[in-house]
Amino acid sequence: MKPVIAIVGRPNVGKSTLFNRMTKSRDAIVADFSGLTRDRHYGDGRSGEHEFIVVDTGGFELDVRSGVSGQDFDIARYLRTVGKKVIIAVNKAEGMQESPLLAEFFELGLGDPHPISAAHGQGIRSLTDAALAHFEFDDEEDEPPVDGGPIRLAVAGRPNVGKSTLINTWLGEERLVAFDQPGTTRDAITVPFERNGQKFELIDTAGLRRRGKVFEAIEKFSVVKTLQAIADANVVLLLLDATQGVTDQDAHIAGYILESGRAVAVAVNKWDAVDDYQKQTLQRSIEQRLAFLKFAPVLHISAIKRQGLGPVWKAIADAHASATRKMSTPVLTRLLQDAVEHQAPKRAGAFRPKLRYAHQGGMNPPLIVIHGNSLDHITDSYKRFLEGRFREHFKLTGTPMRIELRSSKNPFDDKS
Repeated sequence: MKPVIAIVGRPNVGKSTLFNRMTKSRDAIVADFSGLTRDRHYGDGRSGEHEFIVVDTGGFELDVRSGVSGQDFDIARYLRTVGKKVIIAVNKAEGMQESPLLAEFFELGLGDPHPISAAHGQGIRSLTDAALAHFEFDDEEDEPPVDGGPIRLAVAGRPNVGKSTLINTWLGEERLVAFDQPGTTRDAITVPFERNGQKFELIDTAGLRRRGKVFEAIEKFSVVKTLQAIADANVVLLLLDATQGVTDQDAHIAGYILESGRAVAVAVNKWDAVDDYQKQTLQRSIEQRLAFLKFAPVLHISAIKRQGLGPVWKAIADAHASATRKMSTPVLTRLLQDAVEHQAPKRAGAFRPKLRYAHQGGMNPPLIVIHGNSLDHITDSYKRFLEGRFREHFKLTGTPMRIELRSSKNPFDDKS
């Protein structure tokens, strides 16, 4: 499970700037979840090969130029009681690493202060390393399950879209033997079950809990827990509410699924509760606001009436099969050459990109590596054209695809 780094601090001390530095973005991948603190943002960060989740919460961070305030001591006392690892980041410390002002921050009793400059990117790497120190990462690659192995399935969506109803319908309808694996409310809980001979592990994002032999699904969930569940899943079922349309929150969750490279199917719940005009409006909204998920099938269901659930299972199976499909080098290379013959990439000045061969570089999501010359001049539109050709041949649905371009070095480039 990904570690979580929460950035807290007084207003105007540079939290957003630090957040963007750590996530290498200008804004949050998943942002502004209504009802969960208006200025809270969520995003992905990476340090070397290690990934983590960053949360900008609006709490405790310090500015060396303003020194330590009484409020800082109050917050420090609180942080010592929460049982979490606390790192002090002293921002706006450019040119002040040896300043006597830094000594003041030792008085907080939270360890050595880390002087940084979020605006200039100074000290960010060492701060991140300190935050992640002693965390046990699973460095093994996320291999897809072998034939017959369980598929990790996460049902994601905002509160009250019907995740609980859908999960309980599955558990009751399939008469599954299900149980809580050990964990706390902060841990992801997985429920093993089986359908038509295929084993699944349902990763809880709906707050699934056990009361005796009956499972209760609580709609309130932690956003961080949901992000971790998405990252840990093989397939994500994104659940929408037909009566509410596609909200900003839906789009943010969908964006995080895409960034995580997860296979995905979209299910529109409560489809029976809207009229024909609302259905048409909703269809257009999905096409516009979730255009980046156009590779994902969209199903219409009623969880409470148990309508449309069969096609959902087929979409989940197809998405998983597509995400883990093996593609041979000869076939990929032939498809690449056929695509170039059909439509060659545009010349960029004196450079004509030359695409030589392709091979599969990974699965879940599928990664296709293309080798050639001057490939840095390949446009995004041409990459989408190539992706379409690969998708059509291998019948890939419900999974994002990555295309990586690797140019061979010209031995004459460095010679005058």
